Amino acid sequence: MNEFTLGIEEEYMVVDPVTRELTSHDQKIVEAAQKIHKDQVKAEMHQAVVEVGTGICRTTEEARKEISQLRYTVSQLAGEQGLRIGAAGTHPFSHWEKQLITEHPRYNEIVNELQEAARSNLIFGLHIHVGFQSRELAIHIANQVRYFLPHVFALSTNSPFWEARNTGYKSFRTKIFDKFPRTGIPDIFNSIEDYDNYVKLLIKTNCMDNAKKIWWDIRVHPFFDTVEFRICDCPMLIDETMAFTALFQALCAKLYKLRLQNMEFISYSRALINENKWRAARYGIDGNLIDFGKEMEVNCRNLVLELLDFVDDVVDDLGCRNDLNYVHKILEHGTGADRQLAVYEQTGNFEAVVDYITTQTLIGAK
Repeated sequence: MNEFTLGIEEEYMVVDPVTRELTSHDQKIVEAAQKIHKDQVKAEMHQAVVEVGTGICRTTEEARKEISQLRYTVSQLAGEQGLRIGAAGTHPFSHWEKQLITEHPRYNEIVNELQEAARSNLIFGLHIHVGFQSRELAIHIANQVRYFLPHVFALSTNSPFWEARNTGYKSFRTKIFDKFPRTGIPDIFNSIEDYDNYVKLLIKTNCMDNAKKIWWDIRVHPFFDTVEFRICDCPMLIDETMAFTALFQALCAKLYKLRLQNMEFISYSRALINENKWRAARYGIDGNLIDFGKEMEVNCRNLVLELLDFVDDVVDDLGCRNDLNYVHKILEHGTGADRQLAVYEQTGNFEAVVDYITTQTLIGAK
């Protein structure tokens, strides 16, 4: 049986507790955290961002321990600097123009090439890696699992505000990131050679210098034998992060199981899946997605329940049922975006939304 090992990366905002604005931490949080967690805590392009990553975990339970610890450490060290951390796809009101870029050759190069698109890319995502025996198998599963990306993305929506405006989207983060090249849902690749030839052509023609500049919503990782899911907003709650990790792990295991039985899920075109991605960004779990098999609109919540049924027979072998069950709570209490909007409706105050985010971020962190 394939291992389906896991790795989780989260990007946090660094917030001034008085103004609630995003603020630079001069890499002090990262430097202090690296003494404890080594390279599991990193700087990002904007100085108001801290990125954390787990090691390779065998189960969601193991991954939960690591991500809880990382959130706790980063929060404690931020506190020592008089700062807070928060987990959401965008900051509710800070303006990107005021934020400093981290001094690093790679970031300087990206800003130099992408200009305003890079400087304004002040967003916070969740990346989930699922390990495979080979890159050949990884590309096969990646082709099929693309169909389900909007369903999980809808559950993860956590960025309704941008620069003190209610954008009308449940995830505006993806709209901001769309300005980058090589983003969104990828095409189907017939084989790993097909994908590698695409990468080689782009490097040869100076479109990019390495495959890490492919920023799709899902990619076969350039250096590891993993499929990397990159579509989700950074979730407010550890429980949410773990629910999405469990769901992606279960989807990979289920599609692999079908392959062993000489069956496979239909690989739909990028153009069709994009319709569902747009709906998920706009409405979260409150809209309809398209069931392309039936060629009709279906309530998103119903499709999520169908998805849980689809993976149910692999969940206990993976040991991720507890984490996966939290999806029902999201359907009940709303996504991060729904909860942010509710706080804003009650208070009319963006600072209160920031306080809500920073408080929720630490639930279960230890």
